[in-house]
Amino acid sequence: MPKVQIDTPNGSVVLAGHEQLTFGRALDCGACLDPGDTGISRIAGTVHFEHGTWWIVNKSQTRPLSLVDDFGFRGVLPPGRRAAVDGSTQVIVEGTRGQHCLRVAVEVSDGAGGYAKPADSPVGISTVSGVKVMISAADRLAMVALFAGYLEDPPRYDPHPKSYAAAAARLGWNRTALVKRIEYLRKRLHAAGVPKMLGYSALSNLAEYAISRGLVTREDLHLLRSQSTR
Repeated sequence: MPKVQIDTPNGSVVLAGHEQLTFGRALDCGACLDPGDTGISRIAGTVHFEHGTWWIVNKSQTRPLSLVDDFGFRGVLPPGRRAAVDGSTQVIVEGTRGQHCLRVAVEVSDGAGGYAKPADSPVGISTVSGVKVMISAADRLAMVALFAGYLEDPPRYDPHPKSYAAAAARLGWNRTALVKRIEYLRKRLHAAGVPKMLGYSALSNLAEYAISRGLVTREDLHLLRSQSTR
């Protein structure tokens, strides 16, 4: 029976199958987020094991929860609904006084004894995307600057592309140079058969493609920190 590790604002806990964790503003919750924030339900949710699966349950009658998968993509868990935990998932609880995050990771089932985590960052200067489009180091750096919001942990998490101006400023690049590089990358992917790389929402579609394929990962955020120290 797999265990689950939950990192909360108050520390980490590991649950076995017969245990559960409650979180919310109530003092008797296993993870009390903020007892004075009435924007958080007394019991906002639980994590428990049932029928061979770990579940995140929204116990609130009025407030949704945000679930962020290990790629950085956000989903909404409505009141009264539940979601199976597959790999590593962040639970974001919005209050009137702040945002709270729990990270839920299910123990891997191959006997390795670790917990599920995002795949390692690709190694080397260039990566083959799977459709034989080469992604250079500069391409990756440009995408990390544009899509950093998907990769950051709360409260900096923001699942939308940055503006070209903001991304270029973060890199110390000329905005036009960044735009041309990304446009050329999108055209190459389009020519290779990747859908929705041109036209409406092309930048958001590129973000989803690049992150889901592992072309950029959370581990690549260090590239921005390295850039800022130059």
